[in-house]
Amino acid sequence: MDTIVRFFQEGGPFMYPIAVVLVIGLAITLERFVYLASMRHRNKVAFELGILPLLRKGDYQRAMKAASNSDSAIAAIMGAGLGRLLNNSRREDIEYAMEEGLMEVLPRLEKRTQYLATLANVATLLGLLGTIIGLIAAFTAVAAADPSQKASLLSESISVAMNTTAFGLMSAIPLLMFHAVLQTKTNEIVDSFEMAGVKLLNMIADQKQPAVA
Repeated sequence: MDTIVRFFQEGGPFMYPIAVVLVIGLAITLERFVYLASMRHRNKVAFELGILPLLRKGDYQRAMKAASNSDSAIAAIMGAGLGRLLNNSRREDIEYAMEEGLMEVLPRLEKRTQYLATLANVATLLGLLGTIIGLIAAFTAVAAADPSQKASLLSESISVAMNTTAFGLMSAIPLLMFHAVLQTKTNEIVDSFEMAGVKLLNMIADQKQPAVA
């Protein structure tokens, strides 16, 4: 712990804005993980336990009612398609309605996730800026120092200046990894929406086919 505190203190004033960027990024990461996990669970319950069994029975009225009574994202998308279906719309119209519902839901899934990549870049750049300013100050101080002390003073100053770059990278790398993981989880949820839509369309097509004698 003492090593971490000393490392932070020796890095100079730019360590503090980098720390703020890291804290903001971790807060966004935690909020997004909780939100996506909650949405995934609610979608699974609403579709697999509520809407899907009714679709398999061909009971579109009750399926529409179940979708209307649910506050999950997948229920909104299914509800848009079922609303067109109950109005005897064409398959294309049902697809367009569900695509429109997906477009309305997508911003909520991706909300604030893109900030993580930006914050990672900001942390890296702040680290580099702190190092450059530290090196400028180091060379300025060395220029006025005693010749016998220049080498040791320069190496010590450079070591301190490099701390900001190291801390910037230590902050940026986890944020980029969290961004990639959240993007993957978001894509998985979107894929589940699209799969649910395909299941609805296939069930409609199967139930409309005439029975083979």
